[in-house]
Amino acid sequence: MTYAQMVEPARSTALRALVWPAMLALAVVIAYGPTWLSLIDGPWQTEQEGHGPLIIAASLWLIWQSRQSIRNTPVRSSPIAGWSFLLFGLALMFLSRTQGVLTIEVFSILPVLIGCILISAGWPTLRVIGFPIGFLFFAIPMPDWLIDAATVPLKVFISNVVTNVLYWSGYPVAQNGVMVMIGSYQLLVKDACSGMNSIFALSAIGVFYAYAFRFHQKLRSLLLLVAIVPITIAANFVRVLALVLIAYYAGPDVLEGAVHDLTGIGLFAVAVCLLLLFDGLLGAAANILARLRSSNNRITPAATAGA
Repeated sequence: MTYAQMVEPARSTALRALVWPAMLALAVVIAYGPTWLSLIDGPWQTEQEGHGPLIIAASLWLIWQSRQSIRNTPVRSSPIAGWSFLLFGLALMFLSRTQGVLTIEVFSILPVLIGCILISAGWPTLRVIGFPIGFLFFAIPMPDWLIDAATVPLKVFISNVVTNVLYWSGYPVAQNGVMVMIGSYQLLVKDACSGMNSIFALSAIGVFYAYAFRFHQKLRSLLLLVAIVPITIAANFVRVLALVLIAYYAGPDVLEGAVHDLTGIGLFAVAVCLLLLFDGLLGAAANILARLRSSNNRITPAATAGA
């Protein structure tokens, strides 16, 4: 038997094994076609949910990075659990699409994907790519009631802190809810300045960074995730403070358009830099603690020997 005769049957078997997963993937893409169009025409065009395509790209990249682990994982199909997840996800998709609830419709893709993976490969493969699938949660557009419930308190808090700082600095400033009065101008702290947009996007970046680069350092990863909210609020405080001072010295008309957008981009860049800086400080603290422990371990045996 020639080498070609040996290889050809194995290749045909491998191709046949890929037919069912490929058909499932194609069916999912087609079934969720209207969902993609709704996201493209709606949430993905907003500042708040514009990071959705990047989340999907990051998930695909993580799956690609795990391709070797996927190859080495045994295939143990779990049809009962798989069809349960798949039918549940499809029922969610149908109900949410007929009722016009885009958040639930997008969420339904998670159990659908889990079901497809369990049917075609089983639990071992799902464990390997569980994080990339779960990371898609950050691509789900948040419902308006949740955004409003979190945005209003943040806007009031940031407005209050900015007003107090400026008042202590001697500026003629007052506050009424989310309205900041400075000099002869009145400025409304909008939803974009509350920090919710940055919290969603920065949370996704923080989770991705912790998984991709700090996966084996559990405490460090946890501290990074906990720091996301205060870092984002601090960055938004700086943004609102800068906007109020610009309005005071240059007039509120300057804030329209490019200046406001640039401060938003700058805010996000500052927040990411602060997150990386905090990670660096955690790394430095870990190195110092390791050196102290090493020094104590060297001193203790010497002291024991001397005694």
